[in-house]
Amino acid sequence: MTTAAAPALRVLSSHGDDDVARVWVAETADGSRVEFVESVQPPLTRDEKWVLIVSTLKGCPVGCPFCDAGGDYRGRLSAAEILAQADFMLRRRYPDGRAPMPKLKVQLARMGDPALNDAVLEVLAALPRMWEAPGLVPCLSTIAPAGRERFYAGLLELRRTLYAGHPFQLQFSLHATDAATRRRLVPWRTWSLAEIAAYGDRFFEPGGTKVSLNFAAARGMPLEPERLREHFSPERFLVKLTPINPTRARDRAGLSGVVDPGDPEAGRRLAARFAELGYETILSIGDMRENAIGSNCGMYVGRGA
Repeated sequence: MTTAAAPALRVLSSHGDDDVARVWVAETADGSRVEFVESVQPPLTRDEKWVLIVSTLKGCPVGCPFCDAGGDYRGRLSAAEILAQADFMLRRRYPDGRAPMPKLKVQLARMGDPALNDAVLEVLAALPRMWEAPGLVPCLSTIAPAGRERFYAGLLELRRTLYAGHPFQLQFSLHATDAATRRRLVPWRTWSLAEIAAYGDRFFEPGGTKVSLNFAAARGMPLEPERLREHFSPERFLVKLTPINPTRARDRAGLSGVVDPGDPEAGRRLAARFAELGYETILSIGDMRENAIGSNCGMYVGRGA
């Protein structure tokens, strides 16, 4: 068991409720600010499942119209800076580095797309040695940026070696099934659905966790579940439907989500369309208290908090 190297990562503030979620804001050596989150998922307790969500970039260059992380990109975080976020949160509660819960999810998804930072591979290689955490589940969520083939090759190698036989959650944030709508919601050059499917087929481990296809579906924009079956096998992929969180970027763009706690029937109808095609479908609506905390997508860094 090892600890993260000690980079200049100075914690400035925290916001939230330990019974739901807490956001931490920290400053790096160059004065950039990042944030990271710890959360529980009621009705599960922290003793059953605990989620640590860390940043991999200083802001994000992508600029998705519903995400507050874009617009002030200052570069990549080092592996030590990424690991320090998770290590800070874990050792705050478990100083000896022993985390006994059956599921400790470390999610590379707060600020920045992890596939844009090669240091993420170093992070994934180091995580199993960081703590005594038998329930460790790494989670990498990405838009599948094009031109990052070496990164994805390295990720696949880690999956087949260090994480063989071990839970590993890979999520592709698609948000739409046609190229034009995807580009509007994710303004970056990405892999096609066919390229994502081919990689996911290679990444999937028989009997293991399915690769997630995430849709923060926007009202008024086309979404055709039938197009998924052209590329994605329900035996290897599942569908996750999430709200468009209440961010300032979302408000500026005038977006609203199909998955809406105020209109649960619309989300259920959309989920049923995917389920009819054979996909395991997760309608993911978290604790509404997270909206007030800002732990889902609130971006305290942008507020200067």
